[in-house]
Amino acid sequence: MPQYAVFLYAPADDDTEPEPAARDEHHRHAAELRDSGKMVAAFALEDPATATSIRSDGSITDGPFIEAKEVILGFYVLEAHDLDGALAVAGRNPIIRQGGGVEVRPVEGGEVRPSV
Repeated sequence: MPQYAVFLYAPADDDTEPEPAARDEHHRHAAELRDSGKMVAAFALEDPATATSIRSDGSITDGPFIEAKEVILGFYVLEAHDLDGALAVAGRNPIIRQGGGVEVRPVEGGEVRPSV
């Protein structure tokens, strides 16, 4: 079955911590996707300020490389019969109601090493 990456976005200028109820809503949504068998993998990312960027010229800088109106908070991979099915699932993500958004993109390939 085709897989789709769902990237979770939030406004870049929103540096407030999410309310516990908002986090709980995300945990419930993730449990629903996991229990349904649709979610293959999920990863929450640390604050964008913790990023380090490496450029082709060898320079290393603290923070994200690009200036953006939105930042990626995390992503998950789901299985769906087609893009419409993936959009239907991703469209229920609570981040949309919380002022953010999602981007859905087909997965070309991938690999996840089991944690040791």
